[in-house]
Amino acid sequence: MSGFKVIHDGVHGSVRLEGVFLNIFERPEMQRLHGVHQLGLAYLVFPGANHTRLEHSLGTFYIAGKMASALELPAEEKRQVLAAALLHDLGHPPFSHTLEAVIKDRLGLTHMDVTRSVMFGDAKVVPDSAKDIVGEMEPISELLDAAGIVPEIVADMIVSPTDDGEFGQSQLEVEGSQAHFGRKDYLRQIIHGPVDADQMDYLLRDAHYTGVAHGTIDLDRLLQTIGVYHGDLVVDKGGVVAVEGLLVARALMYTSVYFHKTVRIAEMMLCKAVENADESVLRDIQMDTDCSLSEKLIAAGGDSRRIMMMLRYRKLYKKALSITTGEMEERQLDRLLALTDYRKRRAMEAEIAEKAGIRTADVILDVPEKELLISEPRIGKTEVPILNGDRVKPLTKHSPIAKALQSRSVHDWAVMVSTPAKHKDAVGKAAERLLFS
Repeated sequence: MSGFKVIHDGVHGSVRLEGVFLNIFERPEMQRLHGVHQLGLAYLVFPGANHTRLEHSLGTFYIAGKMASALELPAEEKRQVLAAALLHDLGHPPFSHTLEAVIKDRLGLTHMDVTRSVMFGDAKVVPDSAKDIVGEMEPISELLDAAGIVPEIVADMIVSPTDDGEFGQSQLEVEGSQAHFGRKDYLRQIIHGPVDADQMDYLLRDAHYTGVAHGTIDLDRLLQTIGVYHGDLVVDKGGVVAVEGLLVARALMYTSVYFHKTVRIAEMMLCKAVENADESVLRDIQMDTDCSLSEKLIAAGGDSRRIMMMLRYRKLYKKALSITTGEMEERQLDRLLALTDYRKRRAMEAEIAEKAGIRTADVILDVPEKELLISEPRIGKTEVPILNGDRVKPLTKHSPIAKALQSRSVHDWAVMVSTPAKHKDAVGKAAERLLFS
């Protein structure tokens, strides 16, 4: 035990860190997250949204500890959960989820892949120019190992359940008239599940700093009603209203904050700046902060510099065309579905730009469904397991609200095209002809 510190968090109050968790928190890999905005460029619309991934990591650690205590987990499992909660965003690139699609296309990596690489020392985290200050350090995996926490288990807990993992459905157990797979998924579900520490913190935190009222959830009631049943994290029937509140809060926050039209335009402009820079700009992205990547893009010159300066002074592209799902015929929706592919979307941007007689860098085509699934795979999942006596049923069997949320889109457009204000008319006409004629 190397002492402890109490950190005063703006959402949860006093958070105590001690031992290996304090050592990890003070590592350069974690401290880099001070320079990564939790909500990317949302501060251009919500001026208070200047909170960081480090704050969110601390908050997730706090709530995961509360969940572990509520579930009365053994000490070893609680330590595994706390480590995973603290480290779950370690590999986030600058501007959080904003660049996920670009990085996935260019490097073939997600932030969870990078998290694993950083944990095990496979990815450099401190530039050579800072080695004389920071010194040589063992990988975080060795810190965990020395504290009796198996790093491979922690890494597997961080990987989203939508990714290919080592966990399989191993054994079918039958109790009464219900069958259950005999596995222990509840630990990973505390980090990534329909009711988890990660989203409970980001909903509370993002609502607090944006000033939007939608993110309010009944954390105390959720903690009182969670349990473990046949290896899965479940919620007692008495907590149905609290779960409904969480799912509604999540849906409304995505609509009003995360997929706010102006926020999306700013984020897509940043993607354009990266796309128009040399691929070397993404080299060692796990070491960059928002600030350092911005400086790289400005130094790259050309359209990258121009776009970054526009973002700096909030000279944003304007909406030239926006169509909702309800306004389109089925054949038009089918055409748009193909454009959820990153490269096909970029090719269409080039076609629109050519028809409008402007540079490709001045056209943004946003078909957000694919990026949404990359950054928030839980968004359509409302099937929270509800325990009623000795039977488990999905939340939709108890709640019409949950059933309605399954089909509710979190953004009110199917496609949006934006461009600098002076090109609005030309781009709007070109986009409409190419997309829908």
